[in-house]
Amino acid sequence: MNFKKNRRRIIAMFCFVIVMLSCVACGTKKDSISKSNQPKKEQNKEKETQTPTPETIPTVPEEPVVQKDTTLTFAGDTMMTDALANFERSGTNGILDPLYQELFKQSDISMLNEEFPFSLQGTPMPDKEYTFRIPPSYVNWYTGMGVDLVSLANNHALDYGKNALMDTFSTLDAAGIRYVGAGATRERAMETQYIEANGKKFGFLAASRVIPSTSWNIEEGQPGLFCTYDPSLLIEQIKLAKQNCDYVVVYVHWGVERQAYPAEYQKQMAHQYIDAGADLVLGAHPHVLQGFEYYKDKPIVYSMGNFVFSKNIDRTMALKLVIKPNNQTTIQVYPGKASNAYTRMCTGGEAQQIWNYLSEISSNAVVDSNGFVQKK
Repeated sequence: MNFKKNRRRIIAMFCFVIVMLSCVACGTKKDSISKSNQPKKEQNKEKETQTPTPETIPTVPEEPVVQKDTTLTFAGDTMMTDALANFERSGTNGILDPLYQELFKQSDISMLNEEFPFSLQGTPMPDKEYTFRIPPSYVNWYTGMGVDLVSLANNHALDYGKNALMDTFSTLDAAGIRYVGAGATRERAMETQYIEANGKKFGFLAASRVIPSTSWNIEEGQPGLFCTYDPSLLIEQIKLAKQNCDYVVVYVHWGVERQAYPAEYQKQMAHQYIDAGADLVLGAHPHVLQGFEYYKDKPIVYSMGNFVFSKNIDRTMALKLVIKPNNQTTIQVYPGKASNAYTRMCTGGEAQQIWNYLSEISSNAVVDSNGFVQKK
């Protein structure tokens, strides 16, 4: 009797298990059918909302950053008065030979000293022996040769007054040419211009120690020029620039006209600028070439001379700097001459004569037979 009761209980429990399993199977099938009947957009949405795990996130290999050499080209004083007729006839080809044009165009960054205002306004400064002014339409000679940046910190930027200087700013801005060393405000005149090339950031500053009147100094009136009779302000700007870029260039208007050797104050200031963080110091104003010096392994070029200026120039040069990713720098001199307001690059014996001359007037540097400047 007990056996029969237990048997019935076992059968009843078995049937209950079968029924429950059937219900679970039906529910699973129903859920599967329900999902299969959802629109594809909703199914995809469910997939998208699933949180990816690190194993499911594909890894994309980072491309290595390839650092390249950067080429900077510099030249000295430019003033187009004597070259306007040539430019009218032949454009940039009338004032600069193809070799120099190609040198500038192939550079990552190029810079000149602009020794005049672009304007049709103003009157010449009284009692000033030489005053220069060029119509704004001639700015296209810069774009024709690939100039990126000019210094305005010199003794001719305000020859025709403040309105002419303001015209210069707007003319350069419209042409996409940057400028340093002058501005409508004190802040703009002292401002570093930063240009990035090949993964490096370059900072450019300019200031003048030669002005005909204190009223030209941005500290005395606006617009005006950034001056460095007292070097402390420029030193501050150099320190700030060095914190914000890889390589600092300082272009200074200084020295004594027609002198082949720098004045003692030029040397002192150049060393102060390098102590503050300048990587390269360039000079203008003497209208002739002055020599090279290395200070703390940093190059100083005391005067770049005239580049496009008077009808005839006995010796001139453009400098090409190649800056490697580690800031190691090579400097090469491309010597030249001008006649009838046309500047051409020298080669052969003419080039060697200018390289030899630069070696003679440099304090601790020589220019080799390929034009490379070497510390001695």
